[in-house]
Amino acid sequence: QVQLVESGGGSVQTGGSLRLSCTASGSTYSTSCMGWFRQSPGKDREGVAAINSGGGSTYYSDSVKGRFTISQDNAKGTLYLEMNSLKPEDTAMYYCAADVAPCEIGLWRGYVNYWGQGTQVTVSS
Repeated sequence: QVQLVESGGGSVQTGGSLRLSCTASGSTYSTSCMGWFRQSPGKDREGVAAINSGGGSTYYSDSVKGRFTISQDNAKGTLYLEMNSLKPEDTAMYYCAADVAPCEIGLWRGYVNYWGQGTQVTVSS
């Protein structure tokens, strides 16, 4: 089992920045991909960004490409999401996720083994 705990959410104005963190514990050696999803009221959960373990390939949704950066510190067992130039449409609950398969065949296709509890991001205009 893998436990994921997010932090770093909050409220910012349009154009502001936030950095989300996700600390993983447990059988983290079993995971090959970690990523971030988000969900706002009335909408489906969507993939935001993902990264293969060991600093491999990264994946971004078109809506955040160029504004968000995903990274990980394996020594600390922590995943990050640096969010810049935030827009009101970025308002959502953000979830950390992990999967045992590489991103391109697992998490980035929506197959997720482990979820965090979520952290709220609110962007006001």
